[in-house]
Amino acid sequence: MRLKSFHAKTMSDAMRMVRQSLGDDAIIVATREEEGGGVRVTAAVEEDDLPPAPSSGSARNGRGRAPAKPVEPEIDVGEVVADALQRHGVPASLAEQLIDAASGLDTEDPRLALGSALDSYFTFNPLPDGRAPVKPLALVGPPGSGKTLVAAKLAARAVFRKCSVGVITTDTVRAGGVDQLAAFTRLMKLKLATVEDPDALAGAFEVHRRTDLVLVDTAGRNPFDAEDMQDLRAMLSAGEVEPILVLPAGLDALEAADMAMAFKAVGVRRMLVTRLDMARRLGSVLAIAARARLSFCDASISSKVAEGLTALNPLALARMMIPAEEKAPAVKDQAPRRSARKAGWDEDEDGHGGDHQDHEPDRTPERKPSFGRGYQAEDLEDGEPEIEPAPPPPPPRRAAAAAKPTKPATAKPATKAKAASSPSSRTLP
Repeated sequence: MRLKSFHAKTMSDAMRMVRQSLGDDAIIVATREEEGGGVRVTAAVEEDDLPPAPSSGSARNGRGRAPAKPVEPEIDVGEVVADALQRHGVPASLAEQLIDAASGLDTEDPRLALGSALDSYFTFNPLPDGRAPVKPLALVGPPGSGKTLVAAKLAARAVFRKCSVGVITTDTVRAGGVDQLAAFTRLMKLKLATVEDPDALAGAFEVHRRTDLVLVDTAGRNPFDAEDMQDLRAMLSAGEVEPILVLPAGLDALEAADMAMAFKAVGVRRMLVTRLDMARRLGSVLAIAARARLSFCDASISSKVAEGLTALNPLALARMMIPAEEKAPAVKDQAPRRSARKAGWDEDEDGHGGDHQDHEPDRTPERKPSFGRGYQAEDLEDGEPEIEPAPPPPPPRRAAAAAKPTKPATAKPATKAKAASSPSSRTLP
């Protein structure tokens, strides 16, 4: 399907442009009045319903329509961006605004256009790396969002840059919550402080007053439970701390946006996205940032601590949504299949008869047109031994020619010749 937007002063002018460009079968997807005046109409049409390109006036006998394919070699940036946003499940209202922003950019690269649109609509503010003293960072989010792993990655990044790091955990309820983070800090030779209430957390902040980076791994909270959110609010009030929302990609867009709104009520301003290596649709990520007005900071694209975090920026996010080559992996995957099949035939030649029986039915139907006329499909399914008796009919035919006076000799070859004859011989009397 082809999607295209049209600008015009009036709705009638826009509809005329739609019919001229996409034909009468175009479907109106959205209409909107522009702030500066005029209207914008977004229409869609199937590729088969596109009107033919105008032919050259000097062409004769209809031959001028031959070069119709090169008429549209250009990449419609708006269409590519719209297709990507639809594929990722971006909400319609947000997708329309991003398409408008991307279509107004003078570029033929869809990723640059989408990156510019994301930059104009969202804010990007990466987390500090520990080189300068900052507020303690408290990682908050629902259970299982990846807060403990993110804390380990942030601590490892600061340690590699020779910064002092303090790690605190309040996850004392979940079984193994403290042990998991303690295993990471032990490898980095860091001390882990475990606290259970806001007073203990305030004391831990006082101990790490001169530390470059202080990380707090909080327990997972149900954003729709008032008691859970009240406990989290009490923990965050223990000191001057910045809560960072940790959410995984691939959630339902509306559900994730509701979660973000609940955590924003406790002071969240930035969002860290996890599990990007297991998500194929990022519409929920954009929906979260759009509805809760949160800034993108970093992203986790691996479950390994050593691989760290990736700072998000508009172009990096656009490249995740519009890969450079989507068809290249499929082409590369075909080569190993052919080589594996060839290896299977080589094994058959070495004497492995079991594999030969598995592959033989796939080879013979493809060779069926190359056999002589008169063979039936059931003859080929039994293999080569059934085809060997076919050559004997010619000798009786020559014998019949030599012994012409005897009627039985001529009658039998005639029957065999009729069975082995081509379909065209059936029209003879």
